[in-house]
Amino acid sequence: MEIAFSPCPNDTFVFHAWVHGLIPGAPELEVMYADIDITNHLAARGEGPDVLKISYAALPWLLKDYALLPCGGALGRGCGPLVLMKGGGSDPASLSGKRIAVPSDRSTAYLLFRLWAADHVPGGLGEIVVMPFDQIMPAVRDGQMDAGLVIHEARFTYPNYGLSLMTDLGQWWETDTGLPIPLGAIIARRSMDLESLAGWIKASVEYAWAHPEVSRAYILQHAQELSPEVAAAHIDLYVNKFTANLGEDGYAAITALLTRAADEGLVPRIDPALLR
Repeated sequence: MEIAFSPCPNDTFVFHAWVHGLIPGAPELEVMYADIDITNHLAARGEGPDVLKISYAALPWLLKDYALLPCGGALGRGCGPLVLMKGGGSDPASLSGKRIAVPSDRSTAYLLFRLWAADHVPGGLGEIVVMPFDQIMPAVRDGQMDAGLVIHEARFTYPNYGLSLMTDLGQWWETDTGLPIPLGAIIARRSMDLESLAGWIKASVEYAWAHPEVSRAYILQHAQELSPEVAAAHIDLYVNKFTANLGEDGYAAITALLTRAADEGLVPRIDPALLR
């Protein structure tokens, strides 16, 4: 079976056991390691593996052909995307007309950013430039971009690039809604055995929690620029109870984000019944 997910520590932690044949009855996996922008667009074109990690922001375009699996993804609190700039400055108005790097035009981070900017950036944003998430902080540091929207381990490492925090979009979302932040989803083609898939993924998550040391070398192999300490902090933040089961709060957060975005004309309107 083919699957696509990112080389980030949370994904490699979650899928390590299945990738390495440690889940009884689960088929052998052939893994495509890909940035979220790549998987978002692969799914939109109907290409690539039958199981993918995508942004929740990309889900409205895909629900007809792909089902959302109730485990393996990334939701949480205190783990949202950040808007960074070089030097000081916390006035959102300073972003008006500026060049801003984002990790994907269909990322949850960008969707949250657009919802926030509509209320906080008079005059609107300037040029939006999509680039791989690991290139954004260097681009802002080197003056190629005026600001950057960052995800993943950038939450822990941005001070190393001499950058400052303008706003934490996760904190804004949680304060505004009281809900967790829906970041990354695991989807599969509706023609597949979805119940078995969910069971294998949940078993892989539970194995990872029970044997955290077993996956360490695999995780660091695919996150070569990260220290073991940063990789561990990344996993602690992004792998949580919602990874094992979305639960009612998880589904409520997904519905709230996509409904609000549809109200603003940013995504197609979804049928909430297709989420389950």
